[in-house]
Amino acid sequence: MFHWRAEIRPGVSVAFTDTAAGNLALHVGDDPAEVGRRRGELERTLGLAPDGLRFMNQVHGTTVAVMEQGSAAPEADAMVSRGLPLAVMVADCIPVLLAGESAEGPVLAAVHAGRPGLAGGVIPAAVASMESLGASGLRAWLGPSICGNCYEVPAGMQAEVAAGVPAARSTTSWGTPGLNLPAGARSQLERLGVSVEYCGPCTLETPSLFSYRRNNSTGRFAGVVWSHD
Repeated sequence: MFHWRAEIRPGVSVAFTDTAAGNLALHVGDDPAEVGRRRGELERTLGLAPDGLRFMNQVHGTTVAVMEQGSAAPEADAMVSRGLPLAVMVADCIPVLLAGESAEGPVLAAVHAGRPGLAGGVIPAAVASMESLGASGLRAWLGPSICGNCYEVPAGMQAEVAAGVPAARSTTSWGTPGLNLPAGARSQLERLGVSVEYCGPCTLETPSLFSYRRNNSTGRFAGVVWSHD
């Protein structure tokens, strides 16, 4: 069920699921009841209450939602909470999980960082939101995403993204313009003083992970960050 999972400090964990956990997204034409069952199984495996995981309706934007008890699923590409469990769904974009500490306990974030979000600044926006809640000592985990050797884009698109995020410029393994989303995300985080603790493999090159570039009718895996006793 998990590609990678770790307890990052006592009482706080992060994980990235794989295809064994099944599709966790409601927007890809899957049976909603089956998606709900899989989400429930994931929550039970993590020791969370039913409907404990907060998901968002991701739109490739830069909106950050601060989640509280009873918050509905927001239309956003980042969520921040004071310890509430958060999930982000991807299939080539980067699932970015963050954790920091405040006087009131852990502050967590889950970010959907695709090309538009990376270029638009969704990661710095999430960091700023965490810091507004008093978080310090921020750390980040970049889940599996398409790599710079595989993510081919038109030259104009490459130039547009690289103008704001120079580290994202890449060349594919076959010599065409590309984008390295993980390198771009890492550069943004490190510039903000956030250490990157983990960076996952390429989704396109890893059969046990969903990849939209490999199959445009694929499902979505999740990055999850949560606090627990």
